Amino acid sequence: MQTDRSASPWRHLPNALTSLRMLMVVPLAWLIRDGRYDAALLVAAAAGLSDALDGWFAKRFGWQSWLGGILDPIADKLMLVGCFVSLGLIGAHPDWLTWLVVGRDVVIVAGAVIYHNFVGRISAQPTLLSKITTCIQIAYVLAQLLALSSWFAVPHAVLAGMLWLTATATLVSGVQYVVIWSAKAAHETRRKREAG
Repeated sequence: MQTDRSASPWRHLPNALTSLRMLMVVPLAWLIRDGRYDAALLVAAAAGLSDALDGWFAKRFGWQSWLGGILDPIADKLMLVGCFVSLGLIGAHPDWLTWLVVGRDVVIVAGAVIYHNFVGRISAQPTLLSKITTCIQIAYVLAQLLALSSWFAVPHAVLAGMLWLTATATLVSGVQYVVIWSAKAAHETRRKREAG
């Protein structure tokens, strides 16, 4: 007899891992601000591992949920914003990069709230460019933490190149989100008007 995966007590494991990743944001930011870069790198690596695991469990065992689809990108954004703000505060990168990353996420979250309240229920649908941007941002943060740690010397040219790649991807993906969701909102509003 086939077991109903949705009834498994383990079905909440992906969301539990995502919640754990959210809880890592504060200690990670504190470690960066306190200059404990080796420990910060380990926490960041653990957060990355939890991100990979929650996605694998959800897909492998069919434990996906609407809540998980919302929590996972929120956890990623909290982690990245915490890292970019902390790295900016210690002068690891220019302030404008912090504002660009934070500003993009604020625009996306504000747009999602407006859409949900005035247009309809929103489902997390990250674009391919958004996924690539997240990967680039994660790679940039890890490179910065590696450069700050006592384990590895990252060439300045590599960090500079990654900084500009991160800035470009962040800006372009932010504009893409605004264009896509504005078009969806206009289409849905028009459809409701015609139906009503």
